[in-house]
Amino acid sequence: MEESSKFKRLCVFCGSNSGHRQVFSDAALELGNELVKRKIDLVYGGGNVGLMGLVSQTVFDGGCHVLGVIPKALMPREISGETVGEVRIVRDMHERKASMAEESDAFIALPGGYGTMEETLEMITWAQLGIHKKPVGLLNVDGYYNSLLSLFDNGVQEGFIKPGARDIVVSAPNAKELMVQMEQYTPSHQHIASHESWKKAQLAISQASSHEDPR
Repeated sequence: MEESSKFKRLCVFCGSNSGHRQVFSDAALELGNELVKRKIDLVYGGGNVGLMGLVSQTVFDGGCHVLGVIPKALMPREISGETVGEVRIVRDMHERKASMAEESDAFIALPGGYGTMEETLEMITWAQLGIHKKPVGLLNVDGYYNSLLSLFDNGVQEGFIKPGARDIVVSAPNAKELMVQMEQYTPSHQHIASHESWKKAQLAISQASSHEDPR
């Protein structure tokens, strides 16, 4: 049965490997099916390997739009495999993250390695800074992210993370529960800079770039 959602397009960060246990692949398939059920389009890092491939193929087969954003250097098939759906080729990893963030209404991290964690932490940081107001969720499959969540809690205890900023991160053990929590998410932390000031700064940069001498 289809369910409505306030999210139109959701970004998923996840591993280009599948992990050693079947529970991770099962969670990727479950998340893909949950997006299809809610008629939410997918933004992801491109390719068809690992958990990335399972999520993207499931969403694509379910009739939702899939956008894969991938740096040119990672395009060779022996690295990333064949991307399903729409492919957007970008110059580098920085442009990749910016493009994925701009296209998405929310972010979910499945289990993954350094890249998955780096992308997720940047979205959390951007929320804290006020660059966006979108929810960031960790799909904590079989406790995979328990240690990371404990690190965040320790950051609060030691005075490096404000309690309100800790609430930026939403987590749940399964896709359905995580989606419900993210749908209900309301930012409660104080932004370091206002969302409007970031938008004005970005607009100024864009206008300056458009007026640069092309020679």
